This record gives sequence, C-alpha cells and structure tokens, in this order.
Amino acid sequence: MTTATMTTKGQITIPAPIRAALGLEAGSRIEFIEIQKGQFAIIPATSPVLALKGMLHMPEKPITIEAMNQAIAAQAAKAR
Repeated sequence: MTTATMTTKGQITIPAPIRAALGLEAGSRIEFIEIQKGQFAIIPATSPVLALKGMLHMPEKPITIEAMNQAIAAQAAKAR
C-alpha cells in the first residue's frame, strides 16, 4: 500500500507510481469522487480533445463575417 503525508497546509505529494498509473503530470487536475462514506477515488479531471467532437453542429447555411459582426454589435447594444 502506498501512503502520503499531509503538510500543515493540507497538501500531499501523490507518489510517483500513482501519478504514473493515472497519467498525471505537472499541472494536471484531479477529482475526488466519494465512493461511500469516508472512501474516495482519485481520478484525472482531464479529457482528451477528441471528447469534444460532435459538441458543436455545423450551421445549416454558412454565416458571413458581416452577419457575425452585426449579431455581436446587436448583443453589445442590448448589454448597455
């Protein structure tokens, strides 16, 4: 069993074998999921870019830059 010690600031260092198994590197974000009372799972909070595929749909017809600029100006005028 791998262990870690918490500092007075509430920080821990995740041991290297755990970081490697989770694919974590400097700057990675992690999530703590409660499995049951008092037990948590640590999972990487990163998603591959390909997971975003399909989130946006293609417009039915192309939109011109002029139409985009008009829509932006109209929304900006409403915000004032």
